[in-house]
Amino acid sequence: MPLNSSIVGTAGESLLSEVDARWTMAYAAALGDELACYFNTLDPAGIIAHPMFPVCFEWAVITAMRAMFEGSGLTSGEARRGVHASHDLIIHRAIRPPARLHSRAIVAGIEPRKPGAFQLTRIETIGEDGSPVCTSWYGSIYRGVEVKGPGRMAADVPVVPEPRGPVKQPPREFTIPVAAGLAHVYTECARIFNPIHTDAAIAHQAGLPAIILHGTATLALAVSGIIAAESDGHPDRVRRIAGRFAAMVMMPSEIRLRILSREHAEDGYRIFFEVLNDRNEVAIRNGLIALG
Repeated sequence: MPLNSSIVGTAGESLLSEVDARWTMAYAAALGDELACYFNTLDPAGIIAHPMFPVCFEWAVITAMRAMFEGSGLTSGEARRGVHASHDLIIHRAIRPPARLHSRAIVAGIEPRKPGAFQLTRIETIGEDGSPVCTSWYGSIYRGVEVKGPGRMAADVPVVPEPRGPVKQPPREFTIPVAAGLAHVYTECARIFNPIHTDAAIAHQAGLPAIILHGTATLALAVSGIIAAESDGHPDRVRRIAGRFAAMVMMPSEIRLRILSREHAEDGYRIFFEVLNDRNEVAIRNGLIALG
């Protein structure tokens, strides 16, 4: 059945996440990112979470919203066709455990696309004091599903900046290994449970050649590489992370992070990048990291 655009504007319930040091350290460890600021609990300032860590507690919010599909026209089988297509994370402040965070999802848009129905979800996370922590714009494609009603998109969807002109310098490339068991390790450390990443039988039923790496894991590996290369190892400078997921990343394999350009912005720098898989296909396109 079609995905009904009438659910645009619908909000889910606010969910509480208890973020402790064990969780944030496990996430960085899964990525093989050994920066001391993620692990050194002897530091008087404490440790901080990896900039991509919000995807961990946001997953519970995304799965909780699936109950809305009963009123949107989607069957459970159609709902399982959803794939993560795009991600735009705006970081208002770094997360320092322990932290009690409240997150809520709002359906920000639904429109037809060539592969199927596109849904954009806004996830707002605030701290105990009500101050903003992060805002994510999570794009999903429901493959082969039509849209019922006119396409609708919220007016406040932020535009992801693009490079001001053609890339003049050759891209800087970094090879990142992807271990055979990374999807299983990432699943447990991030607490993001989707069996297409860990169960070969279910991946096969979904039409995949094998289990694949999470898109957010691929993006997080790129973020770690860019922090090392462009931010002097200071993840607290990251203000925004965006990208579109394209080709699959298999395991074991290697990915290539290509830093395309670095531009001055009013509030810092913009790093434009892409990630290629081991078949030279673009796994993440239109990549952006904004540094303060």
